[in-house]
Amino acid sequence: MAKGRILFVSQEIMPFSGESETAIMGRYLPAKTQEMGREIRVFMPKFSSVAERKHQLHEVIRLSGMNLIVNNCDRQLIIKVGSIPTARMQVYFIDNEEYFASAQAATLANGSLDHLSDERLLFFGRGTLEAVRKLAWQPHLINYCGWFASMIPFYLRRINKENAFFSGTKMVITLMDDNFKGNIGGDLERKMKADNATAKDLRLYGDTTYIGLMKSAITYSQGVIIGSPNANPELVAFAKETKRNVLDYIADRDEFYARINKFFDSIIGRIDNQ
Repeated sequence: MAKGRILFVSQEIMPFSGESETAIMGRYLPAKTQEMGREIRVFMPKFSSVAERKHQLHEVIRLSGMNLIVNNCDRQLIIKVGSIPTARMQVYFIDNEEYFASAQAATLANGSLDHLSDERLLFFGRGTLEAVRKLAWQPHLINYCGWFASMIPFYLRRINKENAFFSGTKMVITLMDDNFKGNIGGDLERKMKADNATAKDLRLYGDTTYIGLMKSAITYSQGVIIGSPNANPELVAFAKETKRNVLDYIADRDEFYARINKFFDSIIGRIDNQ
């Protein structure tokens, strides 16, 4: 097995989030990957439900301080970090007072979205990659899990046009049972245009329903992991019809995580100069 550097991005991670399929995957897959000898970094949103004092989160001053422009407004990027001692694993949090102070989770309690969902989505995707770039830590592969990380492919492409830092970085999306109601709204197209979206970007992200958003992310990814037996069947079919490299779900967690790491190897290919 090649080693390599894997960036994990998830909208939920235990114990910072409540127990769910996504949070369990976000907690145990990176830990298993690290046990196999790979370098990892792990990112998630700093929703207001994440208890800073309980989990002893603190700001990473050397990574914070950047401002990202979203919808023609400067938004401060704050990076915090917490640890999972039993896994010897650190988790970085993307934070901003305007976007995350009032957001308890990716969706409201009834599974719908609020009026800031589009900007929060853009801020998290770009903020994650900018923080990784500031870390000067180039991943061979990004595994992103959950619709809240679905703008990662767009920003990876956009950043690579300006700077070759992520050149060669591959992307794998993990499909979970995390559907939201309605659509993102908020004029996502106009806000993506301000971030130099191409005509192809705008065409792909034109449908801002859950299905549309995830199909766009799949299209820009090299691999797809079916991370839940309840993953949306339309998305599973789309991934296979578009001939993406697909890893099907299996119930045995240890075996599944071992297969995922072999899947990562198949996507990354040969790694030189380790």
